[in-house]
Amino acid sequence: MQTFSIKNIKVHPFASSSQLIEYADSVKGILVAVNAEKVINANQKLIDIINSNIGYCDGAGAVKAAHRKGEASAVRIPGCELWLDIVSKFYKSKSFYLVGATRQVVKQTVEKLEREYPGINIVGWRDGYINSVSEENKLIEDIASRKPDVVFVAMGSPKQELLMNRMQEVHTAIYQGLGGSFDLYIGNFKRAPRLLQRYGCEWIWRFMVQPTRLKRLYPYLKYAFLLYTGRL
Repeated sequence: MQTFSIKNIKVHPFASSSQLIEYADSVKGILVAVNAEKVINANQKLIDIINSNIGYCDGAGAVKAAHRKGEASAVRIPGCELWLDIVSKFYKSKSFYLVGATRQVVKQTVEKLEREYPGINIVGWRDGYINSVSEENKLIEDIASRKPDVVFVAMGSPKQELLMNRMQEVHTAIYQGLGGSFDLYIGNFKRAPRLLQRYGCEWIWRFMVQPTRLKRLYPYLKYAFLLYTGRL
């Protein structure tokens, strides 16, 4: 599938979530949400991981860049929705492994998934607090042993991408990084009102409800400057 580039990051201009899922099922790999913060903060290692896998437009800024580069059909696909679309499509036919958040949060996530998707095959799960190389190696060995079809990792970027890259070396699957999506799923956080989502302003809502994120505002401002001055 063709891609376009945002500051040397290859992004797939998917026209829908279903198109992305179909493509991921055919080629496997790591699904990486591309947004303003990730574009500005990405180091070469993260760029290499994205470019070797499946970067998609998670943020409104990425969609705007796509349209400016002639990819008129590209749409925003929020990662917090995409993973549940994947579950909905495959819960009767594929196996899943979940990593991330606190033990309580991931446990509640598993329990809710089992209620909402009867018969879902979750072959393993653990929290995202991996405190040593030996713990990480043990997790990767478990992935290789259980061979899940889909692995969700909710640890924030770039930790989740680096971990999924190691997992991918020992086991081929669909991988997706989820950031704080487990917390969102069980109700610890609320998404922006539909109107803000529709106009691509969900990032403003995150700063409003989580003021501690204000220190992360600079990448969004820098991205906007580069976008509207044609430097992306």
